[in-house]
This record gives sequence, structure tokens and C-alpha cells, in this order.
Amino acid sequence: MSIPSSSSNRYIVVMGIMLISLLVIAAQLFRIQVYDDSYKLSADNNVLRRTIQYPARGIIYDRKGDMLVYNIAAYDLVVVPMQVRSFDTTLMAELLNLTNDQIRVALDEAKRYSYYKESPVVKQLSPETYGKLQEYLFQFPGFYAQARSLRRYPRPIAAHLLGYIGEVTPSMIADNPYYRAGDYIGISGIEKSYESVLRGRRGVKIQMVDVHNRIKGAYANGKNDTIAIAGQDLHLSLDAKLQEYGEKLMEFRQGSVVAIDPSNGEILSLISTPGYDPNLLVGRARSGNYIALDSNRRKPLFNRAIMALYPPGSTFKVVNGLIALQKGVAQNNESHECHGRYPIGRGVGCHSHPFPRTLTDAIKMSCNTYFCYVFRNILDYGRQGPIDSTFTLWSQSVKRFGFNQRLGIDLPGELAGIVPSAQFYNQYFHKGGWNSLTIISLAIGQGELSTTPLQMANLAAIIANRGYYFTPHVVRSIGQNSQPAPPQRHDVGIDSALFTPIVNGMYEAVNAELWTGGTGWRANVPGLSVCGKTGTAQNPHGEDHSVFIAFAPKDNPKIAIAVYIENAGGGGRWAAPVAGLMIEKYLTDTVKNANMEQWVLDGAKEQFVREAYAQQH
Repeated sequence: MSIPSSSSNRYIVVMGIMLISLLVIAAQLFRIQVYDDSYKLSADNNVLRRTIQYPARGIIYDRKGDMLVYNIAAYDLVVVPMQVRSFDTTLMAELLNLTNDQIRVALDEAKRYSYYKESPVVKQLSPETYGKLQEYLFQFPGFYAQARSLRRYPRPIAAHLLGYIGEVTPSMIADNPYYRAGDYIGISGIEKSYESVLRGRRGVKIQMVDVHNRIKGAYANGKNDTIAIAGQDLHLSLDAKLQEYGEKLMEFRQGSVVAIDPSNGEILSLISTPGYDPNLLVGRARSGNYIALDSNRRKPLFNRAIMALYPPGSTFKVVNGLIALQKGVAQNNESHECHGRYPIGRGVGCHSHPFPRTLTDAIKMSCNTYFCYVFRNILDYGRQGPIDSTFTLWSQSVKRFGFNQRLGIDLPGELAGIVPSAQFYNQYFHKGGWNSLTIISLAIGQGELSTTPLQMANLAAIIANRGYYFTPHVVRSIGQNSQPAPPQRHDVGIDSALFTPIVNGMYEAVNAELWTGGTGWRANVPGLSVCGKTGTAQNPHGEDHSVFIAFAPKDNPKIAIAVYIENAGGGGRWAAPVAGLMIEKYLTDTVKNANMEQWVLDGAKEQFVREAYAQQH
């Protein structure tokens, strides 16, 4: 029997519709299974939980093995928005000490980030808070705790040297593909310089969970898991006891102290004051504490040891003296009369002291007049033609002492300082419009010179070594068995024998009878043969800065140090005793001169009160 034509047409249409429907379904299945992974993510997320295993960050120790930084447990509350079901927002808020609105806002932000991927809701929960939350976590489907760790500092010292860690920014993630949102990274100090060593390598654990958010076991017996590898420990050259004592002496001051082992360039102490307790920049209170520190007018976050630029003042006389001796335009037995000022040109004032009969005397007494003669001899003796050539030679000699350059310390943010060039003066005064008298302030470490406290401590190390220094560094070794790289030696181009009159002058400045004019007697420590040079760095914004560099003992020295105290006046009055006390503490592990210690502490408090009063009036 034949099918009527009308029925045949209907049959063809029906079959066509069915075929098209089957093709559409097949295409949709192909899209879901091949191109669109959202359904796979949905299915996986209903049964699997991928938990990042964050490694323990490396521990940091001082030179004697005392712990400076370690880790404590912390937890992030994480959510996968698509797994969230109705839950008691008020209960969660109470457990976390938050408001209901804060919970809702955090959940909305997580949804905007991704509906399928995990996102932190609350970060850095303490073990105590996590303990309370854990009992009720099964009531919050889609939420789970992610184990993390936070830094802890058993001593509230060395904040600028140690640095702090924080969460990575989008730009950091773009620069380094290792990091992902929520990771921590070193922001400053050693934490930043040695980030790749300290951070370790994270792992992942894949677990099966049920609809009640309960872990049912490892997925595929853990064959797809990766193990987190802990960061390596750092062993520093820092002496924690010396650092702690120095910060005590400088507590109410603004300034810096840097101490170096001259035999290898190891940093023994690096102090910047005012400082702060590094524990303030840890945990959930970090943001608020950072804002408070950053807005403090005394700038406690600023690392003055390597970032502040000061005139070296009279401590720089030792450099001009050595350059003149090397060039042959000065002799130790030369004498220059001083009647209270350098008498040529606009003049340079000087304090009252006996006539310096030798270069050694001039160092001991810190005679401005004497070093004006020395400086002009360097630039003018035997010169023919413009001053540019001799000044350039002087500038090059100064730079060999580590000035106008970064010394290469293993800390971020070090500044190079400034040694002016002939080109600078040619532009400022025009070529031929200046001479040695125009720039006579350079004779006594003023004018256009600027240095960091680290560079001045390095200068003390150069004199201690009689002509060379090692690259300053903070880290002695990495990990358990690694050996430190041999320090790099730098020679300054001065014959070692020429250091004798300079060293003798620094020794007499501290140890000679008071009536002979020594300026550094407050740094004297019986039996330690401290050698030092005072400085008073002129400050156009207030009272002069107090400066002192020193090393000890005189022979086979073990410590070189620089002290800068802002707005404290003469270097012999305040900076010198701080240096002497710290030298005694390091070499003898005690301080016997309790009267001098108390005098330094009381003076610091008095200056702090005066400055605070001046700010209010």
C-alpha cells in the first residue's frame, strides 16, 4: 500500500526535526565535554577539594644561633561559592568576631572573583579563633580552612634589617608567574633580598569531600598530590645582644648605628631609630599598624642606616689627610697655626684647642684650619691650568673609599650618596668661576658631600684594616651545610704605612689626656684601645648632627662602628659615648661604665622631650 503524498511529507518533516534535535543535543554534549569546563569544574568541586600546602618559611638566626624570626600557625577561611548553601551568617560572624555585613561583602567579593574557584573570605585567623570555628565548620557548606603561617619575632629588634612580608599585588604576580593571589612575599629587608631562598615551594593536596563538607579521604590515594618544600634557614652575622643594646641606647633618638667586623665585612649591628616592633606588621592588625607607622612624623619605617644621606662632617678629615699623604702634598710633621679660623678667603671657623704640631695632632683635635690647608694643597699644589683636573683626581680618590656608590650590602634600598664632580661646579659657578676656596667646605666634610651611616662605618673599617674593606653583608650562610662565599676585598689605593699618623690621631682623640685637646674621650674604654674620630655635621634644618666613627682594638681590630644622632650637636658629646658603650658590649659582653650609660640614656630622653615640646609650640 502506498503512502499518500501528504502523509509522506509529514513523515519527512518529523524525521527532519528529530534529526536536527539529535544534532543539536550532540553538539551541546560535545561543547560541554570538550570546550566548556564549567560543568566539569562543578562536578569536580562537588567531590574534590584541592588544598594548597603552603611551605614553612625559612627560620632566621643571629651569629650565635639565637632565633630572630620563626613561624606560627595561622588559617585562612576559604570559600568555593558554588558549593555554598544556606547557613547561619550570625553564627559565623560571632565565631570570627565580624559583623554579618562583613561576611556578606566578603562572600560577594569571592563570587565576583570566581563562582567555581576557591577564594579567601577571612585571612590570618589565629589558632584560637580557628579552634572555635572548627567545631562548627560542617554547618557552613562550601567553606573550609586553609593552613598558613605567620612570622613571629621573639625579640622586638632589627625591624629594618629583617624586614616584613605581605600579600602579593597583581603587578608582582604579573612579574613572577610563581606567585598567585593570596601568596605572601618579602616586602623589605632580608625577607625581600632572600625571598627565593626563604619561601620554599608550595604543594597541593587533593581530597574527597561529601555534601556535608566533610573530608572522606585522599583522592586516588594521593598520587596526584605534591609535597610542600620548606624554605631554607638563614644564619646572619648580626649579634642580637649588641643590636638590642644599641637600640636601647638610641631609643629616644633619631639616627643610626652601624657596626662591622672589619676582617670580613660582616654586619654586627644595623640600627635605625626610631624603629618599631616587627610583630606590629604581622597578622590581621598589620594594615592598621602600617598606616600608623607610615604617618608617624618621625618616620619609623625609614631605614636611615642605608637610605639617609648626611654630611660626613669632620670624620671626613681622615680621608683628606690620607689622600694628601698619598699624593705627597702633606707630611705628618707639618704644623699649621690655628687662631680660631682659617684666615684666607671667606674663612672657616674652628673651636678652641692647642696648636696642632702634626697631622696626628690635627686628627686628635679635629682642627678645621689645619685641614683647610691640607685640602687646598691637594687641589692647588703644583697645579697648572684650571682646577678641573686636580679636583677630578681628588673626587676619584674619595670614591675609592666606597663613597658615591652602593657598597653592595644584601639589603634592598641602599643609596649611593654624593661626591660632587667638576662638571657639577662648572654648571653651578660656570667653568673657570670656582677654585679651591670656593669649595673649601669640602675640607671638613660639608658642602655637597653626602654619605650613609653604612658608608661611614665602612670608612672606619678601612682605617682599621689600613687600606681595604670587604663588601658589607648580613647573611653568613644559607641552610644547614652551606658555607658563605668568600667576601670580596676592595683596596682604596693608599699605602698601608700612611695610615699610621691617622690611626695614632684617632687613638689619641679617645685616649689622650683631656688637656691635650682630644675630642672623643667619652668613647674611652680602659683596656680596649678605642680609636675614633668625632664629627659635627652641619644641618640647615636645625641643630647639628652628632657623628662618630671608631674601631677597636687599635691592633687586630674586631669591630668598626659609625654613629649618627640627628640634631644632637657635637659628635664628642653624644655619638662618641654610644660608640664606646657598644664597643665595650661587643668585645667584653658587659658594660662597666654605668654612669656613662645612664648619662646617654638620660640625655636621649631630654632631647626627645625638648623636640616634642618644640613641635607643640
